[in-house]
Order: sequence, then C-alpha cells, then structure tokens
Amino acid sequence: MRKSKAKKRILLPDPKFNDMLVTRFVNNLMYDGKKSTSYDVFYDAIEIIKKRTEQDGLEMFKKALSNITPAVEVRSRRVGGATFQIPSEIRPERKTSMGIKWMILYARKRNEKSMSAKLAGEIIAAAKEEGAAFKKKEDVHKMAEANKAFSHFRF
Repeated sequence: MRKSKAKKRILLPDPKFNDMLVTRFVNNLMYDGKKSTSYDVFYDAIEIIKKRTEQDGLEMFKKALSNITPAVEVRSRRVGGATFQIPSEIRPERKTSMGIKWMILYARKRNEKSMSAKLAGEIIAAAKEEGAAFKKKEDVHKMAEANKAFSHFRF
C-alpha cells in the first residue's frame, strides 16, 4: 500500500499584487532558493509587458496562463501487452502547474537578453494565442484528440 498523501502547503500571496498564483509562478521560476531574484525577474517582466502593450501586466499574465493551460492529456496504459495513449481530463491543480512549467520552460529557451525580457515575450505571445507554450498546449490537445478511440480503456 502507498504512503499517505503529502499535506498541501499553504502559500503566502506575493507582496506586490497580493496574489497566490504569482507566488506559485515565482516558486517555479526560482533557482537555488533565490526567491528575491525570482520576484525581481517576474516584476521586471510585468513592467516590460506594461510598456510594450499599454495594458495591465498582471491581467495579461493571467490571460496568457489561461490560454496555455491544457484541458486534457494523454496517459500511457498497458492493456494486454500493448501500450495505449489514453486521453484523460486533468485536475485543476495540475492544469495550472503544467501551464506554469511550460511557460517558464519556453521562456528560458527564447533568444532575448535577460530572463525578464524572455518571460515578458513569452507572456505576450501566449496572451495573443501564439508562441511555443501555446503550441505545446495545442499539441497535447491534438494528441488527445487523435487517441480518443482508446478512451474506453480509461480507469
């Protein structure tokens, strides 16, 4: 039998916007426990977004994140010696964490000078429904659509 589930840690909202989602994002962005650096990068990215688009940076960030959060994913399952990719719904916690991780991953791969510029670029692209993170979401959805014939193997 498996061990008991880990208790959910309570996150404190971030100091500037008083938002839990920002704290989750910053925690994923962080390297080597350097949270203050991570906050600086995020807030700078929000400022860059404000300058480039003339819109509220935080609203743009939330819109971008909602655009790249997936609704379904494929999971591997062995049935009688064959492995099937079975599409399944994603629970809300995992949806947001996948969206956050994709945004950070593809922001790091961008060709801009600083991390805050890379992040700002990725957020703006995702808000316009383009960019690498949005493409990743589209690919995941296409994969689920293609394998929908195996959905009866769901557990």
